[in-house]
Parts: sequence; C-alpha cells; structure tokens
Amino acid sequence: MSRNNSDWIDITLPIHTGRIVWPGDPGVKVEKLLQIEKGDICNTSHLSTPVHVGTHVDAPLHFVDRGEGVEKLPIPSLVGVAKVFETTDQREIKLEVIEDKVIEQGDIVIFKTINSSKYLKENDFNENYIYLSTEAAEYLVAKSISTVGIDYYSIAGINSNLIECHQILLGAGVTIVEGLDLSEISPGLYDFICMPLKIIGSDGAPARAVIRKAE
Repeated sequence: MSRNNSDWIDITLPIHTGRIVWPGDPGVKVEKLLQIEKGDICNTSHLSTPVHVGTHVDAPLHFVDRGEGVEKLPIPSLVGVAKVFETTDQREIKLEVIEDKVIEQGDIVIFKTINSSKYLKENDFNENYIYLSTEAAEYLVAKSISTVGIDYYSIAGINSNLIECHQILLGAGVTIVEGLDLSEISPGLYDFICMPLKIIGSDGAPARAVIRKAE
C-alpha cells in the first residue's frame, strides 16, 4: 500500500495564548515582537509557557528526585508502533479493564477515553477527567511497557493518585505522553511519532504528536 502525507493524523493540541494549563501554572502567552505589516523587516514572536502544556511528554525528573530530564528520553519510547485502546470508564481506567488487553514488553500504549470527545473540547480545566488507576499503572509497569499516553492533561487524577501514579510509571522508566487529541482515532495499531522539545534538564516538554494506521 502506498503511503503519503495524508496518511498521518495530527493528534497534537495547539499551543496559543489562553491555552488551558494545569491549575496554578502560569498561562501561555504568544506575542508578536516584529510584524511585517507594521513595517518591520520580518515576523518574529515570543512564547512563554509551562513545559507541561497541551500535548506534552513527562520525563522521570517530573516526579523522581534526580531522575533523567526530557533530553535523555529514549527515542524508541517516542517513535514506533502504538496500541490504541478505547475505554468507556467514567472516572478512572481500572485494572480489570486493561487486563484482557494484549499488552507486551516494550509496547507504546495509548488510552482513548471520553476525555477526547468531552473534556478536551471545554474552555476550562475539568478536574473530572478520566485517568489511569494506580493498580493499572502498576500492571503496565509489570508488563514492562515503554510508553503510556492519554487524552487529557495528566495520566493521573488531580485529586486522587497524582503523585503515586506518576512515581510508579516514571520511576520504572515508562515515558508518559499527555494531552493527546484522539477524537478522530479508532482503536487499533498505529505508527506513532511524538517529538518533545529538547530542553536540557527539564522535567517535561511540549511535543508534536502524529499517528497513522500501521500496515
């Protein structure tokens, strides 16, 4: 089967002034420094943003003292064949929901939830988003997966298992990708590319993520 650029689907949340951020983080601001229409020689802009914004990647340093920064993340955890699973859980992705999934060592596992069709479309941060349970996180670590992704701004619940879920996954070297827009994606196998900015010593970074059906 021939492949072309139209096969790729962009699942990245755009960064712009006013982009939803994690509660308490400073807001995103994109401002024009020079503008051709105002007589300047070129267009240039300045971006001010938290690193955990929109579609982004968590590095171990995020929740592991002296953990590796985002620049040290292994490329195979960011590029490869991903397994996209859809769950109808209304609060958290429970262990029993994923136990019957074919999950193997080295897998890139991505969860699509009602976050994509509901919460990602809202204008404000919604603390009721679907997240991964602690038991499910432990199960994925036991399976020795490479990467886990989800369709809201955190893999863990803001008022539930925020610390322990991150520590379990990142402490085991599992790369976390958050803020994926999976609204147009069906369950299945996909070629997956997610490239975070190479920010030295950072606990995370915004990323561009694309996906296409695997052959």
